[in-house]
Amino acid sequence: MTIKELIKQPEGRRLEFKSELPENADLAKTIVAFANDAGGELYIGVKNNPREVVGVPEDELMAIEEKVSNIIYDRCYPAILPEISFLTDEDKHLIKVLVYRGSTPPYYLKDKGKLQGSYIRVGSTNRQADESIIAELERRKRNISFDSEIAMEKPAGHLNIQSFKDIFKEKTGEPLTPQVIKKLELTKEIQGEEYPANALVLFSDDDLRNSLFHYAKVECARFKGTGSEEFIDQKSITTNIATQAEEAYNFVLRHINKGATVEGVYTVSHWEYPINAVREAIRNAIVHRDYSLTGKDVKVAVYDDMIEITSPGLLPPSIDYSAMESRQSDARNKVIAPIFKRLGIIDQWGNGLKLIFDELKDYPQIGFQWKEVGLSFQVQFVKLDYVAKQELGAELGQELGQELGQESKEKTMYSFILEKLSDEPMSRQELMTAFNLKKVSGYLNRTLTKLLSQELIGHTIPGTPNHPAQKFKLTERGKRFLELLANAK
Repeated sequence: MTIKELIKQPEGRRLEFKSELPENADLAKTIVAFANDAGGELYIGVKNNPREVVGVPEDELMAIEEKVSNIIYDRCYPAILPEISFLTDEDKHLIKVLVYRGSTPPYYLKDKGKLQGSYIRVGSTNRQADESIIAELERRKRNISFDSEIAMEKPAGHLNIQSFKDIFKEKTGEPLTPQVIKKLELTKEIQGEEYPANALVLFSDDDLRNSLFHYAKVECARFKGTGSEEFIDQKSITTNIATQAEEAYNFVLRHINKGATVEGVYTVSHWEYPINAVREAIRNAIVHRDYSLTGKDVKVAVYDDMIEITSPGLLPPSIDYSAMESRQSDARNKVIAPIFKRLGIIDQWGNGLKLIFDELKDYPQIGFQWKEVGLSFQVQFVKLDYVAKQELGAELGQELGQELGQESKEKTMYSFILEKLSDEPMSRQELMTAFNLKKVSGYLNRTLTKLLSQELIGHTIPGTPNHPAQKFKLTERGKRFLELLANAK
């Protein structure tokens, strides 16, 4: 990427621009935040608003490099070793500070200590890490996950896991014996007693799950319009995590449309969204969410213009959603993820993003967006033609007013033809029979001509209107008009 291409990129989790050397503390916070997260690049000599290369004086390059190195060495702990280099763009000089993802987090400001001086990247800002985030950084250093930590509140043998046993037997054909549970690292022996890992508590239907992880739920909502002011339907899914994904997916299916298209001689059902991709996104949200973040739940929202899925926890540092077509795998929950795979809830490692990417190819009218919102990760399946359809609705609304003002006979035929064609394409003769006419009347022909001119119907064989096999079909414009007719009744 050239410098001109680079400066067009928005500041974010791994990228920051400064027109001049930041204050000591600000620079140290950025370096610490990069090291604690996915790494990042800081460019000195680039103005942010408006974005342009302003450069730094050539005779100050060495002095600034030394100052940057000293600030990082003196103020950051454990030791961070960045790569500092000089770049040139049309005689303007830049300093690039490249920080790699650290292997011994948490990194923090020496003078503030670990609890007050640890920072992470949230979007394009540096945010002070609280105790739960610091604990997660400590787990990353020890290469363990939150779901593998032991819950000492109750021995594993006293935990109600019957429904999990039933699901496990149904999906795998294998009974969930104590030996299997131990092999799956769902329990650990402490002083002669088996205690459950957090993962087993999350898979249970025990009161302990409600006590420790009351927030480990999925909130589903269908909103009216494109905002979140008014609910049409909502559901809180508070079951154990093995069943949450399918319940959330079924909620989505209840609130999206399924149509039919004719391909050759076959009628093919077609959902308005890529449902396999939506299901995969919901599963990922539950499998890979950060269960250590208290008070945060998975949210699945259906709006008129999109489906939005939000999962607690930032994207794992090694995952890049901009490269969805490549297989990527980084399980945050190292105990839960293999069990989801055994249950068939997730596919082979790294296939999830590729599945979403591949199905989206068949839905050019659906855009896929992702972003980090606070300490959560959010994906959106967006109807790209929604605004155009709204404008079409306004235009057709005027025509509807005219149509409803017509004589009863004309209005009846107008609506009748559209309704008939909404089921399947029909020929002129078939429409005549359906309308109980003895012959193709001039009035029927005039109505068909009018509907064609308004692009509410179209030919199944375009360009040859008099073809013997010619039929009429309802267009997208006609479907929208028919919806308006139905609402006006």
